[in-house]
Order: sequence, then structure tokens, then C-alpha cells
Amino acid sequence: MISFSSAVSPNATIVRPPFFFVSGFSNIPHVKYYYIFMCFVYVVTILGNSFIMLIIYMDRSLHTAKYVIVFHLAVVDMCGSTALIPKLIDTFLSGNQFIAFEACLANMSFVHFFTFMQSLTLVVLAYDRFIAICFPLKYHVIITNVAMVVILAVLWTLSAGLVIAGLAFMTRLSFCKSIVINSYYCDYGPMYRMACNDNYPNYIMSIMAITIMLVGPLVLIISTYVCIIFALLKIASAEERLRAMKTCTSHLIVVALFYLPISIMSIASNVTIVHPNVRIISSSLSSTIPPMLNPIIYTLKTEEIIKAIQKLFKRVKEIKPEVNQ
Repeated sequence: MISFSSAVSPNATIVRPPFFFVSGFSNIPHVKYYYIFMCFVYVVTILGNSFIMLIIYMDRSLHTAKYVIVFHLAVVDMCGSTALIPKLIDTFLSGNQFIAFEACLANMSFVHFFTFMQSLTLVVLAYDRFIAICFPLKYHVIITNVAMVVILAVLWTLSAGLVIAGLAFMTRLSFCKSIVINSYYCDYGPMYRMACNDNYPNYIMSIMAITIMLVGPLVLIISTYVCIIFALLKIASAEERLRAMKTCTSHLIVVALFYLPISIMSIASNVTIVHPNVRIISSSLSSTIPPMLNPIIYTLKTEEIIKAIQKLFKRVKEIKPEVNQ
């Protein structure tokens, strides 16, 4: 075990090591292929989300409140993957497992911030579907571009405040024993457990963050869909019910992709002992695969985006003959 105790002054109150060691996987043969796969995931994530953003930007019919949120989800997915995957690849594929104290805190802050924003953005999309189906006549009054921008700004402020609070609690800890982080990035939980002074406030902070940013949003999303189901049951025509439900399909798949792996791992961790390698694989995949698949799902499952793509390609075909002339 790597120890920092020999470099500690006996009179020091707060001990901050110059660096941490991110352990990652242990005793897995050919693990480099997993990191090469992560490179592929990152490239597809950037290309897919950039494409969705381009389509929304170029098609005026998509300049609506709903697609403000979808555009925002694409931005958050790209930023979240950028905060996590390049550093993960540099750490393990290049063997740079030592990370400076300040860089570690920055890595932790950005990864958690964008994870929180992904979760909260899914709530806003659920809110959009709730108003569209339960209060269709008031939809364009309640769900406006300005209203969505204000809601998203509030969510950014909330997430930033929570991350800054967690960071403040982290900086009061002393790390005078091990400096080995048993994770694949500077994860808040494994980090605060390494402290040799009172880390109970950090434990409370982590519970608050999980409740506010993950459990709370999931409960709100489930509640909105319960209301949507009751509203759909009141519609007489089966065809209209199906049409209304189709508008929720892409969102439901994205929600399942984001929350199911997290929920399953949380339950498994409380029921049995999960091997660190299993935890790292499941956690890394649940953090990186949804941002890669989200733009694909919205492209294949959303009629408006499919039409916008068709219009874009038609426009490109019309421009080519003019250029050749």
C-alpha cells in the first residue's frame, strides 16, 4: 500500500498529499483493450451528440422548448464524457496513475457535476412530456423556450452549489494514511473514506447528493409517468393513446439506460460484497454508454428529428448539382 504518513509533519492539522494514486482494475489480463473500447465510446459520443446539436441548430422547426432540453442533454453528455474518458485513458493506457491533489479534486468536481446535470435534465424532459400529455391546451403557455432556459439555469446553479459544498467538505480532510483511490477516477466516496480525521460530514454530504441528484429525480420521473398513464387511460381512442405514448418512448429508453445500472449496482452493493473490478466495470459503463446511445435513440425514435435529418440530406443533395455547375 502506498503511504503518505512518512511525509507528514506531526504538528499538521490538515494533511494534503501532493498526489493520489488511482488504482483502477486489479489482475485483469488484456485490460488495455477495455480502455481502447473506451476510446471508441468517446469518439462515437462526441460525433453522435455533435450531430444531434447540428440538426437542432440548423432546423428551425426544432427551435422549440422540448429541443432546447434535448440540445442541453447533448451538451451535458459530451461534457460529462470529456470530463471522464480522456483522463481515464491517459491514466491507465499511458500508465499515469498518479494525479496531483488539485487535479484530482477538479476531476472529481467535473465528473460529478455533469452526472448530476444528466440526471436533472432527464427530469426536465419528463416534465415536458407530463405537460404535453396531461395539459395539452396549456403546453405552449407553460413550456416556452424562456421557461426552459430559466429552469436549466436554476439546475446548473443547484448542481454547482452541491459540487462546491462537497469540495469544501473534502478540503477539510486529512489524508495521512493511504493515498490509493480504489476507483477508476477521483471518486468522492472512495476519497473521503481514506481520511484519517472525522469524515462523517462528508458521508452526510454524499447521502444528500445521491438523494437530491439521483433518487429524487428518479422518483419525480416515475411520478410524472404515473400521471401520464392515468391521463392516457382517459383518452377514448386507442390510436391516440398509442400516438401520445410514442412521444415518450425515446425518453423512457434514455431514463432506463441511465438509472437502471446505477440502481442495480446500489442494490447489489447493499445486499452482497461486490468485487472492485465488477464495481469499476459497471460504474464506468453506466457513466459512458448512455451518453453514447442517447443521440442514437433520439435519432431513431423521434419523428421530428428523422424528418429534420431527411430535410438536411435533401438540402445537401440540392446544393451538390449547383456546385458542380
